[in-house]
Parts: sequence; C-alpha cells; structure tokens
Amino acid sequence: MMQSFYRDTWADIDLDAIRFNMKQMKERYPSPKKVYAVVKANAYGHGDVEVAQAALEAGADQLAVALLDEAVHLRKQFPEVPILILGRIRPEQAPVAAEHNLMVTIFQSEWVLKADQYLNEPLQVHLKIDTGMNRQGIKSADEAYALLTTMKSTSLVLKGVYSHLATADEDERLLLETQMTRFQQYITEFQDYFTEEVEVHLGNSAGAMRFPESMYDAVRFGIGMYGLYPSDLVRDETKIPLKPAFSLQSRLIHIKQIEPNETISYGTTYTAQEKEWIGTVPLGYGDGWIRKLQGFHVLVNGKKYPIVGRVCMDQFMVKLDQQFPVDTPVVIIGEQQGNVVTTDDVARHLETINYEIPCMINQRVPRVYHNVNK
Repeated sequence: MMQSFYRDTWADIDLDAIRFNMKQMKERYPSPKKVYAVVKANAYGHGDVEVAQAALEAGADQLAVALLDEAVHLRKQFPEVPILILGRIRPEQAPVAAEHNLMVTIFQSEWVLKADQYLNEPLQVHLKIDTGMNRQGIKSADEAYALLTTMKSTSLVLKGVYSHLATADEDERLLLETQMTRFQQYITEFQDYFTEEVEVHLGNSAGAMRFPESMYDAVRFGIGMYGLYPSDLVRDETKIPLKPAFSLQSRLIHIKQIEPNETISYGTTYTAQEKEWIGTVPLGYGDGWIRKLQGFHVLVNGKKYPIVGRVCMDQFMVKLDQQFPVDTPVVIIGEQQGNVVTTDDVARHLETINYEIPCMINQRVPRVYHNVNK
C-alpha cells in the first residue's frame, strides 16, 4: 500500500516478513504458551500500529512496549489485546494505565503504596525480578516478600512475573545459567503468591530461539520479529529462518563530474585522485543516517559504491564509476539486482548492534507498508 509523501527517500516495511517471523515463533511456542510482540520504540522504527496488526494476524497473543505513551497509543487501535508496559511508570499515572486496561511492570514496594492512593479501580501488574541484568527489578527475596505482602491490601492485581536475560545471545553461559537458576528459585519460593492466572515469562528473542526448554508461559519476541538475529551465534545455532522487514531506498538527485584534487563536502575530508563521477543522495544525519557512515557503501545499479565526504544533515555523496541518470534508484539497506546491503552490514560499520539501525532512522523518513491486511 503506497502512502502519500514527497521525499525521494523512504523505508519499505514488508509486513509479510513480520507475519512470517511471528509464525516461526508461534510454531516454536504453540498454545497454551503465549508470544508477546514487542513493539516498543515505534516497533523498532518499523511502525507500531502496522507491525502490531501484522503480528496479531500471524498469531501473536499480546503486545509489549516500554512506555505508557506507547501503550495508550496502541490501546486506541487494539481495544481488546493485552498490552504490557515493560518500563516504570510514575505512581500518579497508575489510573491512566487502569483506565486503559494496561498491564504495568512493578518492582518497588513504595511505588505500590503510592500508586494505590491514586487508584479507584484494579490495576493489572507484572512483577519484575532482577536476576543479573542490573537494570530494573527486585534484587532480593526480602524485597519480593515486602512487595507481594504490600500488594495484598491494594487495588493491584498480580498478572505476571518475569525477568530479562542479559547474555542469551552470547556463547558464554555462566551468567545465563545463573539468571535462569535465580529466576526458578524465585518462582519456587513465591509459588504461593502465583495463582494459575499469573503468567511467568523469561525469554527474549535470543532466549526463546536458543532455549525453548527453559521458557515458561510466554516469551517476548522483539528483534527476531523484524527479521534480524540477536547475534550471529543465534542465527548459526538455531537455523530458524527469518525475513528482514526493513529496507531503505532513495534516488540519485544530482550527478556531477569533479576534477582531480577537488574535495567533497564539509571539512574537505575526501579529495578526488582523478576525474570522478559523484552522485548526491537525499538522506543525512537529520534523518538518522549519521556522519560515521562516511566510507560505508550503497547500491546503485546492483553495485556497491562508497560514501565519500562527510554525511550532511540532508544528503550524502557517493563515488560512482560512470554517469547515471538523475532519479536512478539507490538501495541503502536491502537488495538490488542480486547484491545486498544488510542492516548487519551497517551495524558492523558503526560498531554497534543491528537493533540500533532501524531505530535510528527517524520519522522524517516516510515508511511505506507492503502486504497490509493480506
């Protein structure tokens, strides 16, 4: 489905790829186990509503986000779907979550008492246990007892308990096994607090893909849903097929030939050694295509060409081996004539992880969705 925009740069989002990837996880975790579609950060830059719809069509049971704002936005589109907020909300915001029938993550006894002062109706909550990530969550059995005991006299209703794995995508197993053991110890010690309705979940994409035998009632499917592997190890070890959903497209908007010793862009960081054809692409750091991508490459006519000179706010330049017509397609991430530039390629150049790449391409770049409501 084409959408109305005026830019010569856009991101293609393949919703059939989202459906395909979700089906891989649902085959691994059929009912009664549940799969959360993690659509925080605008679905990792792909578009939260569109991705959520495709994931639900493919069998996702629930949605997970990081922020109350994200959850309220999705609730308007999906009035009946369970939505879990993974991050902390302020106690005074508890009535907003309750009004929208959202599930909230808790891990502080004082938060429970403060939130209850604002509530006039039940609020569903998931207890977060910190088993080694050291980000958020209760750290001791005493904290857990205090929180769960405090909850008994409040409007909060325990619907889930979970933790998050820090190294499920890595070969080193010590912390992973420690976290799994600690989590099971909490589940065993506090089993009297956990009714059949309390959902226990541990697995992120890497954990769910590598260790299905160690998962509980549900898994949280994040990066894998977008067709990206949490690491090369996960890809090679599990051999679960995934299809990337994100590609980034543009066009050449200007072509010129420069003379030897002429420079390109700000700071004169690139000098031509001979006569060279230079093409301009309308994408820059104002869109999230940051300056460190100088020296990376894009595809024109199926061939890789290097980015030369500093990336500007709205444009970057590429060194070509011939003159191409204005409006010639440029593939920045994706496939063209049998050659490919992957999200992982970009991540390696930036010395980061593939998660970051679609997230950093901001909303100034239009998203075009394919296979909508198929």
